[in-house]
Amino acid sequence: MSVLVTRPQPGAAETARRLLALGRIPVLAPVLEIVPLAADLPLPGGIQAALITSANALAALGGHAGLPLLAVGDATAAKARARGFATVHSAAGDADALAELAKRVCNAAGLPLLLAGQQGQGRDLAQALRAAGFTVMHCSTYAARPVAALPEAARAALCAHQVEAALFFSAATAQAFVSLAVSLPTDTFTRAQALAISPAAAVALLPLPWGRIRVASAPDQDELLGLLP
Repeated sequence: MSVLVTRPQPGAAETARRLLALGRIPVLAPVLEIVPLAADLPLPGGIQAALITSANALAALGGHAGLPLLAVGDATAAKARARGFATVHSAAGDADALAELAKRVCNAAGLPLLLAGQQGQGRDLAQALRAAGFTVMHCSTYAARPVAALPEAARAALCAHQVEAALFFSAATAQAFVSLAVSLPTDTFTRAQALAISPAAAVALLPLPWGRIRVASAPDQDELLGLLP
């Protein structure tokens, strides 16, 4: 039996390594492709701190490594440190936790905050920070675009009932997977568990007849892998 990994690269390969270390057989099925965008970022000298909700935003922030960086979770914070950011804070949670972290460690009357992230995402976080008195420069540094089809290896494993669990790291990933998989035979998912990193991801998975849908107790990979049967 195998575990389906639907997150985009390079995260999918990282999760595959974790699964192999646990004695599981990963089947990679990234349903989103991360595409860098040409973002017109403000100069570091005019910014108080940078905020990110995904490590995918780090590639665009190489010239801002001297700034304090506020990351949504511990794994993202660790990747920021590995890229040379010296002052890194982790919210150890979700976007709401990141907003609360900014309120604690940043000055609402100070220089603007830079919120860097996925195109079409982060509006609620930016609004919450502005409501708290911050000036926020919200920049899209990458896009997450759905792939055209599930990889053949993933389709074969699903249809042969060889998948015991499928991992979903975001609501967007879950939505993209459902749109690609909804045409598969109706009994494809009845023996598999869907493991979701958040309640929003779990809701997005409801159109498919999973044997069971479970939600991680915290929005991080360790908690998600801890749900494996």
